[in-house]
Amino acid sequence: MARIAGVDLPRNKRVDVALTAIFGIGRARAARILEQAEVARALRADDLSEDQIRRIRQVIDGGYKVEGDLRREVSMDIKRLMDLNCYRGVRHRRGLPVRGQRTHTNARTRKGPRRGVMARKKPAPTK
Repeated sequence: MARIAGVDLPRNKRVDVALTAIFGIGRARAARILEQAEVARALRADDLSEDQIRRIRQVIDGGYKVEGDLRREVSMDIKRLMDLNCYRGVRHRRGLPVRGQRTHTNARTRKGPRRGVMARKKPAPTK
């Protein structure tokens, strides 16, 4: 099983798709990495030799920020925005959409489940 950047690659997928399991690598970047490492895109992750895995690791370590480093950088960028008290930072802090989307309706992913209006109980009738 190929383990690159602390992530076990899915065994039965093509290498270009399997590399997308690593945070910070999408399809285009995976193709570029495989081209630089001189590995065929059509290979399955199981069929990679140790030499090919080593070359892929070297390319990723040499020129790309992935997994923990990238996650740390993104979270620090968001923290910086929140500390600045800028509009985007305030939206992050409140858990609302950051990029100008409407929130009157929609935005349920960001806002979470609806909090329904509590229905008032009718007073019990007096006899």
